[in-house]
Amino acid sequence: MGLKADLRSGTSIAQVVSVNDALAARIASRLDFDWLHVGGYNTSGSAFGMPDVGLLTLTEQAEAVRRVAAVVQAPILADGDDGYGNYLNVRRLVREMQHAGASAIHLEDQVLPKKCGHMRGKRVVPQADFVAKIHAFVDTRTTEDFLLFARTDALAVEGFNEAVDRANAYREAGADVIFIEAPTSLEQVERLPRLIDAPLLYNWVFKGLSPLLPKAALERLGYRFLLQADVLYAVSHALRGYYAELKQTGSYGAYAERMLSFDEFNDLVGLPEIIAAEDRYEPGRRTDG
Repeated sequence: MGLKADLRSGTSIAQVVSVNDALAARIASRLDFDWLHVGGYNTSGSAFGMPDVGLLTLTEQAEAVRRVAAVVQAPILADGDDGYGNYLNVRRLVREMQHAGASAIHLEDQVLPKKCGHMRGKRVVPQADFVAKIHAFVDTRTTEDFLLFARTDALAVEGFNEAVDRANAYREAGADVIFIEAPTSLEQVERLPRLIDAPLLYNWVFKGLSPLLPKAALERLGYRFLLQADVLYAVSHALRGYYAELKQTGSYGAYAERMLSFDEFNDLVGLPEIIAAEDRYEPGRRTDG
């Protein structure tokens, strides 16, 4: 069954977790999450050490998706920001992300330069402009199983009712899933599935604007996707502790208990498969053991 058919027939909620690079993707894939997510927030922060304020380019984001897709089998939801321009740029975005190995894109109705959805100072384009981008997406994709998650940031800019109106208009225009960014109360979270006739994605942000409701609770409310995109907060905390230990003690110290061993890491990144290939293609090859 394809992704589009799953949307039409299913009722359970899919867990979508962000990965900031191919190594994180390998780790997450061993736990069999439903989807992996390559977000601009994480690509910008991890690859370039910069905030998510529209500085990332399409080619940089597509390359991040390509690297993840090379090491996993799970479907990948890719961040397409605002489409990197108008409807013509969206056409290129769809082609690039399909070639990179994504299974879906989330596209947002912000004005460039955009901002992370839980930051202040966002602006949104006219509804008709974003509908044109949706039409361009639908016309360009080569299969219905390449899904469009249409995101609106209108709630913070123009209010709850406008966000709901946009969500239903985007669904009518051809979006497969609706993503209303940053509801700020439990009441809003509960009302959205009743007001929007579409599969909905809920976005977790650690200490962000939205309530961090458990997966089971969101499923009961009718949400179909839970995006948990906070991988860099965990990675940054771990690295800060690691470097602090080295600086303060000159050794791994107590942090050694949190580290993989040399052999464990080599196994994680696929060294046994490389050695097996060497044995297959170079019989009798001498090694150091």
